[in-house]
Amino acid sequence: MSDIIDQAIALIDDINQQDPKRELDGEQPYPAALLYGQRMSHRLSLFCKEPPVSLQIAVRAQHIKRWTVPRDTHPLGRAGYLAWRKSLSIMHANEAMAIAKQVGCDELTVATIGKMIRKEQIKRDPLVQSLEDVACLVFLEFYFADFCQKHTPEKIISIVQKTWHKMSEDGQDAALKLSFSATQLELIKRALA
Repeated sequence: MSDIIDQAIALIDDINQQDPKRELDGEQPYPAALLYGQRMSHRLSLFCKEPPVSLQIAVRAQHIKRWTVPRDTHPLGRAGYLAWRKSLSIMHANEAMAIAKQVGCDELTVATIGKMIRKEQIKRDPLVQSLEDVACLVFLEFYFADFCQKHTPEKIISIVQKTWHKMSEDGQDAALKLSFSATQLELIKRALA
């Protein structure tokens, strides 16, 4: 099975290498989607002891080709944002499922990958929930600090509350073990009070 995972990850990374948006990791710029996928896989390895093939592929492919559907392809406002997110999840799922088929995953694994990336039955399906927990942890670990610099405390508190609500108790426990600045920690405490 590790061959299937390695092949799938290589194909996902080859695609995400094409992301024109660059993001710094240390001092090195990397394609943003590639770096995100690597961070997701690393966080999954810390969060789940023996994740199944489907979860490993879904985690790596969660943002596959994300740059091809920019936010401005949908209307402004909450409804437009939600429609954009829905279209992305369908596209990401389809891309990941095609790769899973290509590397020899069985039909159930392929379908499970699609279900996870589309976030179907979140809070009820442990695999879907694990993917969501990992995504929330990656946001908090790598993207929250930048988010805090761009938004008001009220907006940050609201986002933390929404993020927290999406997570399982295990995900929340893992989040509390991440490193945050004093300011970030204060905002998190206010959000959770």
